[in-house]
Amino acid sequence: MLWHNFSLYNKQMRLKRKLVWLVVLLLLTVLAMYGLPCWGGLIHAYDRFVFYPFQSVRGAVFGAVPFSCGDVFYVAGGLWLAITVVRWVYFLFHFKTRRTQLARSVLNTINTALEVYLFFVIGWGANYYKPSLGNYWQLYPKTDSAHTLPDSTAKRLRKEKLVAYEQYLLEHVNSYAAGYHTLSVREINARATQYYRQYTDSKVSVHGLKVKSSLYGYFMEYAAVEGYYNPFTGEGQVDAGIPAYIMPFTLTHEMAHQAGIAAEDDANLLAYAIGTTTPDSTFRYSAYLDLWLYNDGRLYRRDTTLAKQFEAQLNPLTKAHIWAIK
Repeated sequence: MLWHNFSLYNKQMRLKRKLVWLVVLLLLTVLAMYGLPCWGGLIHAYDRFVFYPFQSVRGAVFGAVPFSCGDVFYVAGGLWLAITVVRWVYFLFHFKTRRTQLARSVLNTINTALEVYLFFVIGWGANYYKPSLGNYWQLYPKTDSAHTLPDSTAKRLRKEKLVAYEQYLLEHVNSYAAGYHTLSVREINARATQYYRQYTDSKVSVHGLKVKSSLYGYFMEYAAVEGYYNPFTGEGQVDAGIPAYIMPFTLTHEMAHQAGIAAEDDANLLAYAIGTTTPDSTFRYSAYLDLWLYNDGRLYRRDTTLAKQFEAQLNPLTKAHIWAIK
């Protein structure tokens, strides 16, 4: 009887501690979601004293492993989640005798989810609260809201800019196609890291920049995913099956995430800036081709005939490359 009471007391105390921890996690989550965006100075401090050291350390640790540790962790997490759901179903079918275990399991799962979210924010996610790279570089002209253009005029001007950019990219794709050379993933990694050191002030270029071939490459191809960044291990992954001429831009894009650029558009911008700044014709060709594919898709949706006219002006090598992508 005494042992039963003591065991019941321990279970109650553990439940209370978990509830207290849940309240703490909820408060920290609210603070992360609504407090961090309001404190620019805190984001700057996070960038310098938290993210960069953390990314460099895990880059050195996981970078020494030849395969993607993040892929393995995702599989383990998926298995844990599947087992948890199966247990919940079992508890529900035996609710009268298992309701306490069900409540405890749900509480543990909520706490774990909040812990994972906070680790995501601390490890990388807070980078989303930085100013956009375009604004930081002052690329966007200030507009006067008092002099807004009619919708028809604004639409025409947007199309004109789209067409002008299409012509610009087309000329550069044709220009650098002759200098393109197929490179291995290892060589692209080495060159991209060198360009980050040369053209950026990234503090993770020594240990934090390295992209690996994903274990999920077969499935990524079907999902049309060329690469992704794992915010928990700091690894960048690419589908090794994508065409070699897309690889330099994709790999440089994933390195942008490793360097603390969270938004996809900003990572594209940085990859484009590095790729078109270096004299490396292979990186330049990859950057201009990738952006041309983006821009041509937008133009195709607006004016199919005009887009096809531009496509007809591509050099034979690029036409073959685009055919291979399709």
